[in-house]
Amino acid sequence: MSSEDPIAANQFEGDAGTVVQAQSVQGGIRIGGGRDLPPPRQLPLDVSGFVNREASLRALDVLLADSTTEATVPTGPAGTAADGVPAVVVSAVSGAPGIGKTALALHWAHRSRSRFPDGDLYVDMRGHGPGRPMTAGEALDGFLRALGAPPEAIPDDPGQRASIYRTLLDGKRMLVVLDNAASSSDIRPLLPASRGCFALITSRSTLAGLVAREGAARVTLDVLSPEESVALLATVLGTDRIAADPLAALRIAELSGHLPLALRVVAEHAAGRPELSLADLVAELEDERHRLDALATEEDELSDVRAAFSWSYRALSEPRRRAFRLLGLHTGPDIGIGAAAALLDTDPATARRRLRGLTAAHLLRETSNDRFHLHDLLRAYARERLDAEDPQRERTRAVRRMFSWYLLTADAGRRLILPYSHAVPLVPAEGIDVPRFGGAQEAARWFEGERPNVLAALRLAVDLGQYDIAWKLPVVADGFFELGSYWSDWEDVHRLGLRAAQELGDALGEASNLFCLGDAGWRGGRHDEALTDYRRAAELSRELGDAWLEGFASRGIGLIYEERHETEAAAEHFRSALRVFQENGIRRGEGMALLSLGHCAADTGEAIELGERALAVFAELGDEWSRAWGTLPLASALLAQGRASDTEPRLRHAVETFERFGDRRSMAMAMASHGEALLAMDDASGAAARWRAAAAIYDELGDDRAEELRTRASDLEQGQGQGQADGR
Repeated sequence: MSSEDPIAANQFEGDAGTVVQAQSVQGGIRIGGGRDLPPPRQLPLDVSGFVNREASLRALDVLLADSTTEATVPTGPAGTAADGVPAVVVSAVSGAPGIGKTALALHWAHRSRSRFPDGDLYVDMRGHGPGRPMTAGEALDGFLRALGAPPEAIPDDPGQRASIYRTLLDGKRMLVVLDNAASSSDIRPLLPASRGCFALITSRSTLAGLVAREGAARVTLDVLSPEESVALLATVLGTDRIAADPLAALRIAELSGHLPLALRVVAEHAAGRPELSLADLVAELEDERHRLDALATEEDELSDVRAAFSWSYRALSEPRRRAFRLLGLHTGPDIGIGAAAALLDTDPATARRRLRGLTAAHLLRETSNDRFHLHDLLRAYARERLDAEDPQRERTRAVRRMFSWYLLTADAGRRLILPYSHAVPLVPAEGIDVPRFGGAQEAARWFEGERPNVLAALRLAVDLGQYDIAWKLPVVADGFFELGSYWSDWEDVHRLGLRAAQELGDALGEASNLFCLGDAGWRGGRHDEALTDYRRAAELSRELGDAWLEGFASRGIGLIYEERHETEAAAEHFRSALRVFQENGIRRGEGMALLSLGHCAADTGEAIELGERALAVFAELGDEWSRAWGTLPLASALLAQGRASDTEPRLRHAVETFERFGDRRSMAMAMASHGEALLAMDDASGAAARWRAAAAIYDELGDDRAEELRTRASDLEQGQGQGQADGR
C-alpha cells in the first residue's frame, strides 16, 4: 500500500513485525508450477448418521465408475471422448430446501474422495440464504488459491480466472463440489474440463441449462417416503420404540413433512424424552401445528416444518432458545465461537456449550472445529422467533456487539501485521472478548477464515444504519484485503465505508476511506481516479489535523506523478510529505518519504545520502523489513557510483531478511540485485547462481522476470566458458 511502500511484495508468511504491500505487478503474468503443495482437501465434515438415499448414492457411484472407465478413452474433437462421451462428469442434485441435498453430496463425496488423489474443492455458493450470493469470480478466486496460484497473479476478470482454473486442473483427478447454487450461469465457469474430474452440484433449481448444455446427469431428491422417514427416526429413537407404535411413527413423519432436516430435529428432541410415547409425541406435534396455523401462507417455505421446529425449539432451555434466535442475525456463511460469544453477550466457553447444544438438537451444524452453519430454513425460523420474542432494542444491541467484535478483532490483527498503519477511533470493548493473537501469522490466518463474515458484517452494518462501524471496519481491515490480494473486495469495502461515512457526515471516515481508495486506484493503474481520491483525502486530513493521512496522501500523489515520469512534480509532493512527517514525529512516514525522494534522485550521490537517512530511520524503529526494502534502491545508487564492495554485504543481508519474513517476491528482487553486485565484483559464477535462484522463485510466483534472469545467467555462463576456452 502506498502508506507502507511503493513496490513491495504482497505475499505474507511468518511473524512479521511489519509487512507491506505490492504495487501492481509489472509485466506479463503466468501461473507457474514449482510450489510443492499438498492436494487441497476442502470438504466440510461429513453428515453424521446419514441414512437412506441408497438409490441416489448408487446413481452417483455409477457416474463415477463410468468416468473412471471413460478417462482411458482417447479423446476426440470439441472436448469429447472419441465415442461422444462428455470430457468431464457433472452431476446436479436438486430438490426443495431441507430435503438433504448437501447431506447427500457431502456423504457421497467423503466416501468417494479416495478416488480423487489430486484433491477436492468445495464452495457454498450461498444461492439461497441471507446476504449476497457468491459470484463465480469469487469462487474461482478461492479455488485458484487452494490450487497454489500466487494471489497477486490472479486476474480480476472472471473469464481469465476460469481459464487459469481449467489449466491448473488439466490432467488431474479432482472432485469439485458446488453447494447451494442458484442457477446454471452462476456455476458454469466453475466446471472443470479435465476428464479425470467430477463436478457435483446441489441446488434448489433443476439447473435445466446445465443438463441441456453440459449434459449434466440430474439426481432429483424428493421428500423421503413414509418408510424411509420412519427408518430415519429409528436411527435416533431406536427400533424398539418405533416398533411399539408404528402408526404413530408414520404420523410423526407426516407432521415433519417427510423432510430429513425436520425429522432429525424432532427425533433428537424425542430421544431426550424416553418417557414420552410416540402417540403423545404425535399429540404434541398436532397441537403445535394447530397453534401455528395462522402463520402459514401459500408461499410460506416454513409451513411444512414450522410445527416440528417449534416443538423442539420450545423444549430448549431459555439460554439456548435465545442463542438460536440471535444466530438468525448473522448473515455470513458460518460463525465462529468469538463472534457467537459477542452476539450472545457471553464468554467463549459458554457460547461454545450453547452452540454445541444446538448442534446436538440438529438446529445447527458444525462444519469444522468450532465453526457452525445454520440451515436456511432454520435461519428463517430463528428470525421469525426473534421478531416475535425480542424487542428491536435488544436485537440492535446484539448485532452491534457482533459488529464490534469483528471491528476490534480486525484492529488487533492490524496492529500486529501493520503496526505503522493508520489507527482510527474504535468502539467500546467492554464486555467483548477480543482474541489475543500469538503473532502476525495467526492474525493473517484469522482473517483468511473470517473474510466472508467480515464482508457480510460490513454489508449488514450498512443496511442497518450502523454507519460508524461500517466506515471503520474497512479501514482497520484494509491491510488484510490488500496483503491477501483480494483486489475486488478491497475496493468494494472502501466504497461501502465511504458511503457510510458520508451518510454519517464523518470527515475522518470519509478521508480514511478515500485514501484507501486512492491506494486501490493506484494499484489498479487508474491514475486519474487515484489522484482525485488522494487529493480529497489530503484536503480533508489537513482540515482535520490528521498528519498521518495528510502525509501519506501527499506521498500517494507523488507516487502517481513518479509513475507518469513527472519527476519534479513527484519530488515536490514527496518533500511536502516529508515535512509533514518530520513536523509531527511520524518516523515511519519520514523513512518512506526519504526513500521516495531517493528514488527520484536516481543513481546520484543525493540518492545515496537520502537512502542512508531512510535506513537509519528504519533501524531506529527496529523495522527490519523496511530496512531490507530500502536497501534495494540504495544498492542501485551505490552500484551506479561503482561501490559494489559496499553494496554486496547489504544485499546479502536483505536476501536473508526477506527469507526470514517469508517474503518470496522481495527475496527474488534482492537476489537479482545481489547478482548485479557480484558481477560488478567480477564474480560471474556467483552472479549467475543468484539469478538462477531468483528465477526459480519468480517461476513459483508466475512472474515473467524468471525467463529474463535465466537467459542472463546462461549468457554469463557461456561467456565465462568461452573466455576460459580462449584463454587456453
